[in-house]
Order: sequence, then structure tokens, then C-alpha cells
Amino acid sequence: MERLKESDLTAATHGIPLCRKAWTAYIGCLLVAVVMTFVLRLAFNHSQLAAAGVLAASTLLIGYRVLLIRSVQLYYDDAGVWLYSGVLPWQRGIRGIKWRDLDQASYAQSFGSWLLRSWSIRVAHRFTPASEIRLTHMARGREAVALINERHQQALRDDRLA
Repeated sequence: MERLKESDLTAATHGIPLCRKAWTAYIGCLLVAVVMTFVLRLAFNHSQLAAAGVLAASTLLIGYRVLLIRSVQLYYDDAGVWLYSGVLPWQRGIRGIKWRDLDQASYAQSFGSWLLRSWSIRVAHRFTPASEIRLTHMARGREAVALINERHQQALRDDRLA
């Protein structure tokens, strides 16, 4: 799996986007918000200072998690399939698989994924299973997998994978 430098992060704007996180990825944030509401009510019983601390901490935690979910983007370009993610400067980055090293892309089929339109996808590396891209709760994941496999087969037919 190739890891690009910080200066290559602009490449995310030049690729063709495949998919992002689905609405189901935000369910965890909603559950944390509900729990923090009850904790906030308990903190108000103790003191206003404790309540302010709980409110600040929960706002930062939930806000960060939402931004992290929104940052995930799978895209492709002429070089391969790439995943961009990260919120903070030291976390932001692109990792991916070049077309020549790609094995196949697949998605998990289930009643839940069909009903909720939220797919788990896997983009496998041909040589290193540890370098594969695994993503859950992806909107348009089924279409992204089909497009990746079609593009890879086209590159194999045209013998462009040197």
C-alpha cells in the first residue's frame, strides 16, 4: 500500500470520487449525544461548573467524531484507488493501492446493507493482505466496488499495468 506525502494531498481533488460514509456511520455519534445528555443532567445536579465541563467535553468529542466521519473519501485516479481521511494535520493523509497491485474490490451483502444502503467494502491488495482498504458504512459502496473492478479489468485488458 502506497502512502503519499502531505504535498500530494491536493491529489484528492484531482481524482474521481467513488463514495463517502453513509448516514448509518453517524448513529454512534447520536448515541453518544444521548448518553452525554443524561450525564449533563447529572452534572447539573452536582454543580454548574461540572455541567459546563461535561458540555464542553461532549461538544468536542461529538464534533470531532462527526468531522472524522465526514473526512473519509474513497476515490480513484490513473494511478490507483485511494482513501483520504483525517481531521487534524498530523492525521490527514492518503493511502491506497496502485492498479498494478490491486487484487479485487468486494462488498458484503446483507439484508441490513440493502435496506439501509450502507455497505462494507474491501479493496484487496494482491501481495499484502495487511495493506488492503476496509471501510464500513459506505454510501454507494456497491457501485464503487463495481466501478473499481471494471476499471481494473479494463486496465488489465489494455495491458497498462506495468
